Amino acid sequence: MTADVARQQPLNVVVADDQAAVREPLAAVLALAEDIEVVAAAANGTEVLAAVAAGPVDVVLMDLRMPVMDGIETTRRLAAQHPEVAVVVLTTFADDDSILGALGAGARGYLTKNAGRQDITRAIRAAAAGQSVLDREVQDRLLATARNKAPAPDRQPLPADLTPREREVLALIGRGLSNRGIAEQLFISEATVKTHINNLFVKSGIRDRADAVRRAMTAGLA
Repeated sequence: MTADVARQQPLNVVVADDQAAVREPLAAVLALAEDIEVVAAAANGTEVLAAVAAGPVDVVLMDLRMPVMDGIETTRRLAAQHPEVAVVVLTTFADDDSILGALGAGARGYLTKNAGRQDITRAIRAAAAGQSVLDREVQDRLLATARNKAPAPDRQPLPADLTPREREVLALIGRGLSNRGIAEQLFISEATVKTHINNLFVKSGIRDRADAVRRAMTAGLA
């Protein structure tokens, strides 16, 4: 009973963007979702940290280029001080430095501002559940980076105890598919996909989805 009640509680979200013309409409749109409550709107990283400290906060929707403290540094501090809070980046920038910087700092999702409301709310829910969501453009950039940085001579074998299905799932991650896309491709449930991903992450020492893309490339699976 208690768990059911907990699941029915809305997700507390902080919207961070230095432009009020973006921040306020975005907060208003997210507030329309029944399972999301915007508890604060921040114009910079310092305000984000203050809002999280006042808590409780489940997810921060984070812009990258902000004054006082930018989104990457804010994400890094949240990961260190409030690891229970998930960060989803929402930005106009999709260059390698921004993507790798944000994911390396601990962001769980990365979307560009071309994303629609459903994409954003889906990413917020996924991040709160411990999943990673990457914009298609971001996935393509990661794949391109992995290809450039992982030539054939540097390929690394995967652990021998990976099952054929786990290798298959890793290959599909390397192709940029989401959990839903993998489930549809393999005709299995998303819950089963998550189980395979958790297992292969543990066996292979993979940290996150971006790392999984790199491992798929270096293993020659993608």
